[in-house]
Amino acid sequence: MIRTILITILAIAVIGTGYWGYKEHQEKNAILINAENNYQRAFHDLNFHFDALEEKIGTTLAMNSRQQISPSLAEVWRLTSEAHNDVGQLPLALLPFNKTEEFLTKIGEFSYRIAIRDLEKKPLSDEEYATLQSLHKNATEIKNELRDVQGTVMKENLRWMDVELALATENDPNDNTVINGLKTVDKSVEGYSEVNWGPEMTKISEFEDNKYKALSGKQITKQEAKNLAIKFLKLDKNSKVIVEENGKGSPYEAYRVSVNEPKSDSNIYMEMTKKGGHPTWILEDRNVQKAKISLYQGSEKALEFLNKHAMDKMEMTTSNQYENIGIYTYVKMQDDVRIYPQTVTIKVALDNGDIIGYEGMNYLIGEKDRKITSPAISQKEAQGKLNPKLKIMETHQGIIINDLGEEVHCYEFLATMENETFRIFINASTGAEEKVKKLDDPNTPVNSM
Repeated sequence: MIRTILITILAIAVIGTGYWGYKEHQEKNAILINAENNYQRAFHDLNFHFDALEEKIGTTLAMNSRQQISPSLAEVWRLTSEAHNDVGQLPLALLPFNKTEEFLTKIGEFSYRIAIRDLEKKPLSDEEYATLQSLHKNATEIKNELRDVQGTVMKENLRWMDVELALATENDPNDNTVINGLKTVDKSVEGYSEVNWGPEMTKISEFEDNKYKALSGKQITKQEAKNLAIKFLKLDKNSKVIVEENGKGSPYEAYRVSVNEPKSDSNIYMEMTKKGGHPTWILEDRNVQKAKISLYQGSEKALEFLNKHAMDKMEMTTSNQYENIGIYTYVKMQDDVRIYPQTVTIKVALDNGDIIGYEGMNYLIGEKDRKITSPAISQKEAQGKLNPKLKIMETHQGIIINDLGEEVHCYEFLATMENETFRIFINASTGAEEKVKKLDDPNTPVNSM
C-alpha cells in the first residue's frame, strides 16, 4: 500500500516536473520568438527608412523652390532620426557600425541646419548642392548594400538571434552572413568622409576639435597639480592626496585628484586640466545633515567662492534646493549682458555652507574676447515679437549659441502663460525668435544655452 502511494507521488512529481519544464521551454521560446520578431522588424524598418531617405534626398536635388526645399530637408532630418532609432534596436552593440551611424548623424545635422535657415536671405549654395549630390550617391550605395543583406536574410531564412549569439561569444563572428553583410555596408560608408559639408558644418567641427585648445597656461606636473589642489581646496599640507592622469579617450588631458579628508569624514574628488592647472569639477562625497542655512544664504557662500577664486563678474540665473543641498547656476556678465556659453554650477551643503560641488568646464572653454555691440532693435520692439498672451516677468540681454552653432546677442524674456513658464530669446539684431525654452518652474536651469 505504502509502495503504491510512493509510486503515485513519484509519478505525479515526474509529471509535474515534466509539465513545468515544458511550460518553461514554451515561455523561453515565446521570449526568443518575440526578440527575433523585434529584430526582424527593426531591420526591415531600417531598409524602409534608408529607401525613403535616398528618395527624399534625390527629390530635394530636383527642387528649385526655397519654400519646398526647407520642408523637404526637414523630412530628410526626420528620416535620419528614424534610421538611427532602427539601428539602435538591432543587436549591433559589439559590431563596429560606427561609420553608418556617423553618416546618419552628419546628414541629420546638415539637413537640419539648412532647413531652419532663412533660404530667402541665404539660399542653398553651389557647394551645399554638391554636398547633397554626394550624400545622394552615398545613400544609394548604402541602400543597395542593405537590400542585399535583406535579400540574403529572407532567402536563407537567417535569424538575428544567431547574430546576437555570434557577437556575444568568443566564436569568430566573421562566419555569420549577416555580420559580414553589415560590415560591407559600414565599409561602403567610408567614402562619405570626403564629402565637403560646407562652412557651417566645418565651423562646428572645428569648434569641437579646438574648443579645449583655448585653455590658457603651461603644462603642469603631477606634483604641481597636487600643490594646486591643496591650495584650491584649502587642505592641510599633510592631507592624503592622490593624483592620477585621466584615461585614454578623454577629449582633453587632465589629472584626477582624490583626497581623503578625515576632519569632515569625507572624500573629495577633483579634476584639473594639465594645461594651466584649471579645476574643471569638484565633488565632495559626504553625508549632508539637516539644513541650518537658507537657500539664499547658500547663494552668498557660492558667490563668495567665485570671488575668492577671481572669477569674472558673475550673476546667478537659477537656484534650486534638493533636500539639504543648494544648487546654483551662475553666468558670466560682460557690459550687463549675460554670456550663456560661460556658466558655472555650484553645490552648497546647507548644513554648514561648505562648497561640495563645482562644475566649470563650460566657463573655461567658452572664454574668449567678445565685442558686444548695441542692439539694433529696442527692447520694446523685441517684446513686440512675443506672443501677446505671454506675461513678461523679467527682461535681460544675453549671448547664446543658436541652432546654427553661432553666438548671437539676444533679448531674454522670462514669461508665463497659463501657469507655465518660458524663457524666450529674441535676436537683438534681426528680431528673430532664436530659442524658446519651457521651464518646469522659473528657477529651472537653462542648460542648453
